[in-house]
This record gives sequence, C-alpha cells and structure tokens, in this order.
Amino acid sequence: MADQHRPFYVLLGPDGAGKSSVMAEVAARLPAWRTLSTDHGLIGPGHELVGALRRNVVEDVLPHLGTYYSADFLASVLQTAVVHLRDELERHESDVPLLMDSYYYKILAKCRLAGIRHNPMYTWWRSFPQPRAVVYLDVSPASAWRRSGEGARLNPLEYFGDRPEWLGFDSYQRSLRKLMLEEVRDVPVTIIEEQPSAADAAEAVVEVLAP
Repeated sequence: MADQHRPFYVLLGPDGAGKSSVMAEVAARLPAWRTLSTDHGLIGPGHELVGALRRNVVEDVLPHLGTYYSADFLASVLQTAVVHLRDELERHESDVPLLMDSYYYKILAKCRLAGIRHNPMYTWWRSFPQPRAVVYLDVSPASAWRRSGEGARLNPLEYFGDRPEWLGFDSYQRSLRKLMLEEVRDVPVTIIEEQPSAADAAEAVVEVLAP
C-alpha cells in the first residue's frame, strides 16, 4: 500500500470519458497539485519515449495483432506505461498532492479483454502502491460513441469485433467498466456521473479532491 501520508489519487473512466480534458482543467484549478498521465500532451519532458511507445501500440502493434504480434507482446509494450507511472510515483515529492490518470487499472482491464486472462505481470502491477481513492469519471457508451465520431476515431482496444460498430463498442465499454470497477473494489471510489462539459466534470472532480 502507498504511504498513508502520500496524497495520491487516480482518475479513472471508460474510453470517451474525457479524462485528458478534465486532467488539464483540474491542473488549472488546482495549481498546487501535480497531474500525471501517459496521454499525448500530458507527458512530462524527458519521457517522450513513453508517448512514442503508446503511438507504436496503436499504429504498429494493434493492426497486426495475431499475425506479427501476440497478445502477450501487446501486454509487454503496454506495461511500459504502467512502469513509467509507478516510477514517477516513486520519484514524486510526498508533500505535493498527485492526481494520476488510470494507473494500471485500465490497462489491466484492456489486456484481459484482449484475451490475456492470466499473466505474471498482473500480480506485479497489483503489488504497486495503491491510491488513497479513485475518482471514476463515468460516461454512457452512447455519449462516448458520439464523441468518437461514431467510431471514426476508435482504436481496436476500444471495441469488440473486426471494425468499429456500435454493438461491439457498447459491449466492450460495458465490459471495460465492469472490470475496472472490479479492480478498484478495495479502494475508496467516487463515481462522477456524466457531465455536460469537461469544465463541469473537472469541477466535480475538484469538489472530491479538494472539498
């Protein structure tokens, strides 16, 4: 478990929840806090490789999953993001409150949905420090589908099937939500229902983090 005095929180949510936009809004509203993410534009200087590997997963690995690359190879590349977040947590100043994007929870759930039921890495990830609390930013699959341009901006780790269609997306997102909430069942979780804008969602997150 994390040091009980370490202010460490996780922002979690399904695909299309708008976590990146909310993280940026929260950073502006809580300047004393640090936000940590592997999303493009939110990776700190000196860690460009993390962003490059993320792009490689989408552009190189996923299109050839099952042919040139195995599901275990996919999990191994995704693990680089998990270890990066863990490393940054260990380097983080303990007196600065920290909001982290997804941690290992979402990646583990996506690996399981990709068919990797048992992998030694899962046990390792679960041994990492746990946050004080998780803020779950919810969104309905229908809203997330609209935000994705009705599937136009999805990658294969966001839907079931050979191509992005509504039924495969809806089923995937419901399964993803279930697995993520199962993974954080032993951590205090606050669920923020779908908000009309990123600003409203950020305000709701701030109310949880700094009431």
